[in-house]
Amino acid sequence: MDVYMLGMSPVEDLLEKLKAAGEPTRLRLLALLRDHDLSVGELVQVLGQSQPRLSHHLKNLSEAGLAERLPEGAFVFYRAARSGAGLAFLDPLFQQVSPDAPEFQEDRDKLRDVMLARAASAETYFSSIAENWDSLRALHFPNEAIEDTLLELAGSGPHRRVVDFGTGTGRMLLLFSGLAVEAEGIDFSHRMLTMARANLERAGVSNSRVRFGDVSAAPFENASADLVIVHQVLHYLDAPGDAIAEAARILMPGGKLLVIDFAPHDLEFLRAEHGHRRLGVRHDALSEWAYAAGLKLEAPRSFDPPAPDAPGLTVNIWRAIKPSIAKARAA
Repeated sequence: MDVYMLGMSPVEDLLEKLKAAGEPTRLRLLALLRDHDLSVGELVQVLGQSQPRLSHHLKNLSEAGLAERLPEGAFVFYRAARSGAGLAFLDPLFQQVSPDAPEFQEDRDKLRDVMLARAASAETYFSSIAENWDSLRALHFPNEAIEDTLLELAGSGPHRRVVDFGTGTGRMLLLFSGLAVEAEGIDFSHRMLTMARANLERAGVSNSRVRFGDVSAAPFENASADLVIVHQVLHYLDAPGDAIAEAARILMPGGKLLVIDFAPHDLEFLRAEHGHRRLGVRHDALSEWAYAAGLKLEAPRSFDPPAPDAPGLTVNIWRAIKPSIAKARAA
């Protein structure tokens, strides 16, 4: 919680932040959380202190607006403040004391071991679902061509902030990390978030994060992203229009929404065996959701199944634009 919400003056706010950061363990925590989203359990492994003690320190940092608390099912992850007064305090602080300083190096070495354990856990889970994953991939057009089209429709950037709804393994974050100042993905599955974190860590991506979140109630401020991606998500949802409305809410004027999903099909086994709520997404349905959300939807780019005579899935990519304020008024 930012202390401004408690009615503190700027001087009181500064003193509160200095007090929170001016303790050895809390400074070590901030150095770690600047680059990684970490659970209390992972921080226990790195710092070798008890969970209650570290939870107390993290509570102090959160109350001072220097750390963010990210609940994720039975887990809670923490990250250093990435916006507002907290970030404005931390940036000059770590210009004076680098996270790579020798005092922090032992923590970074231990964190590396924790990250390897996280990657191993993700690999074990992915191996358990790989057969089903590969069978689905074989039903539609090669991902490389689809991803090339996504990059084309998004534009060369740089994008100020990319948000990925239903991030899964984090593939969209990896694809767009080089074109974004910052990017963040949300997902409702802790296992998928574990995989995404491991994939981002393995690829050395430092400008992208993931967190637990519901695409129908996204944990982001209004007009906070210039590109939102909804990749193979809508067919899992009972109310896909809610996700489109949330994407429109967080888009800046002039921002772009990219939706990737299957065209209507009759592969009923996907509903029974893979949890698909809808057998594809109709263009007219998406048009209605986009119109209701105030977005201008373009005709989709379509990719037919790789084998025309065999059962398969057509993949559609839609782009929608949130009109600028001036254009919206003119309309």
